[in-house]
Amino acid sequence: MAANGSGGAHGSPLDDGFGDDLVSDWYIYETAEPAVPQDNTFPSTIPDCDPTISPRLYHACMAPVSLAVLLGLSLLVKRRRLRRGCWNGVPGLLSPANFLEEEGNRGLVAAVFGILFSSLCILVLDRDPLPLVPNSSQHSREYWKILALLYYPAFYCPLAACATVGHRAGYLVGCLLSWCHCVVHIWQKVDCPQSPKIYRYYSTLSYVPIILCLVVLSLWYPALLIRSFTGHEETLDKEVSGRGYYKKYLRAVLSKRPRKGSPSKLEESLLRRVRAYLCSYIYAPEEGFQLPLKLVLSLTTSIVAVYQVALLLLVAFVPTIQIVRAGMTKDVVVLLVQFGLVPSENPGMPGDMEKELSTVKHYLWSLEVCYVCSLVLCCLLTMAMLLRTLVMHRSNLKALYQGAVLDVFYKAHILRPSRQAVVCWMSFASFQTAFACLGLLIQQVIFFICSAAFTFLVVIPLQSGTNTHLFRLVQNMWPFWLTLVGAVLAQNLAAHSQFLEHHPLRKELTNRRALYIVTYLLFPVNVLVGVLAGVWRMLISALYNAVHFCQLDISLLNRGVETFDPGYHAYCHYLKMEVSQSHPLMRAFCLLLLQPPRPRGTPQPRAGDVEEGIQLMQSTKAPSGGGRLRQSRARWWLAYTLLNNPSLLACRKNALCDPTANGAQLSPPKP
Repeated sequence: MAANGSGGAHGSPLDDGFGDDLVSDWYIYETAEPAVPQDNTFPSTIPDCDPTISPRLYHACMAPVSLAVLLGLSLLVKRRRLRRGCWNGVPGLLSPANFLEEEGNRGLVAAVFGILFSSLCILVLDRDPLPLVPNSSQHSREYWKILALLYYPAFYCPLAACATVGHRAGYLVGCLLSWCHCVVHIWQKVDCPQSPKIYRYYSTLSYVPIILCLVVLSLWYPALLIRSFTGHEETLDKEVSGRGYYKKYLRAVLSKRPRKGSPSKLEESLLRRVRAYLCSYIYAPEEGFQLPLKLVLSLTTSIVAVYQVALLLLVAFVPTIQIVRAGMTKDVVVLLVQFGLVPSENPGMPGDMEKELSTVKHYLWSLEVCYVCSLVLCCLLTMAMLLRTLVMHRSNLKALYQGAVLDVFYKAHILRPSRQAVVCWMSFASFQTAFACLGLLIQQVIFFICSAAFTFLVVIPLQSGTNTHLFRLVQNMWPFWLTLVGAVLAQNLAAHSQFLEHHPLRKELTNRRALYIVTYLLFPVNVLVGVLAGVWRMLISALYNAVHFCQLDISLLNRGVETFDPGYHAYCHYLKMEVSQSHPLMRAFCLLLLQPPRPRGTPQPRAGDVEEGIQLMQSTKAPSGGGRLRQSRARWWLAYTLLNNPSLLACRKNALCDPTANGAQLSPPKP
């Protein structure tokens, strides 16, 4: 029976060889290639990791603490307007930072804004945007994201408000808060370094800016606390001895000397011009000048934005294309050969396909290299433009401080606050951050397409020795290109030698009839040249606008319509607010006005005897010789300051209306 069964099986039409062929034809994706280890090529599914301190537990504990800290710090601040006599003016309105003040902990506030923006980038891609509400549904997730936009600023507000209060209790609470936040975030990432979101290490890498900023806060607050106990802290009320920024700026303005021996522009060498151009992209601090706090915050958040966007672009493409390259099979290569995407010696009769498989893997590797190189180039260009915009910010602010409005704007502007100015000032740092993100994305798309096209149309054909469609097009149309080049060269040579008459000091137009004839005859050719010039104009305009997209100090539109550029519009109104509210010389004279009397028992002068914060003379007796010298020196300093800062003249109208201004005495009326 066994033999008969065996013989019947072998005699059947569905023998073993036919069945194997049928199976191999049905499962077309099975190959005889050696299996690749799964851990190296295809990463296994990463399970969800639950850290010891979950985000829900962390926020449930720290949110009430942050609220209690805000309420406690508000008791250290007094009200300025609303019922100041009630409860001795406390509690007051707590501010996270003094954005219009130049003195303060600028690095600390910048670190808090870096944490805030990184949290915004994380919650956009997180499935639980509000940690207090886990496992939210797809329908309600967008509403929780909107609520999270208001929750995170309030959650991290105490980290900045503890330093704004300027009290030892605030510094101590800031130390504890920053240490708690830093330890919890580091613990969570050490406990769960991998996550299934986008890429296994994306969650850890996206938290790097938050951890670095928390480390800065963890070191900054102890330093402030130690300084408060050692007596090295200087408050605004004590800053009358000349150590504040405004007095440094005033001294720098008054001590300027004209440059001697500066070469003219005609005598400058090419190397010096190149060096000056490169130095214009490097921001070097100047003595007596510092950037406003808003600009520091915009730069910090823009750098964090470049990191977050570049990280997202990198982990979303490179691991995926590596997996595709490692898992490429011969069956897919056959399809690519049939579509003509991969060159083959016998496309009609595919054979071993080993050479074609290596070619496809080389193509994918080239695509990956183009992507990474374009991303690196975009990051470098964006950082260079951000540094360049710092140089332009300083130049524009210094020009507006001196009253040179037309050096910054193409038409006269009144430097005073308005509704649009206040709104644009509030949103300036946010606009700069958003424009940096969008600029990096646009640059990456453009540069990746250009680099990939150049690689696959020029580099790879030259490397492999094949002739592509681009070279065939250029080869077949060489008479057309030669005609265009010849027409352009002929017009330039004729204009130089036949249509211009050269004189020692001028050039005159000559041979007008020949000029008219040549213009008429070359009109069709110039139309084709104009088409090429239009394509070049479109490409260079797109490239220029993409590179300078993150710069708000220049407009991407022409004059007259630049108000339709929202970035430049916000920047112009931001400058108006900064100059009108934070002029260093105005602040310096105000500090001199608030200067306390000398401790040697000299009588305190009256308000009418003070010349813009500088004590000139006593009205009770005639000034002595030393008093006259000080008065003359003060008046010369004032005249020099007003000559270099004409915008301050408007602030002196009330003083000039006073007949006793500048120390002048009223003479008795004549009988």
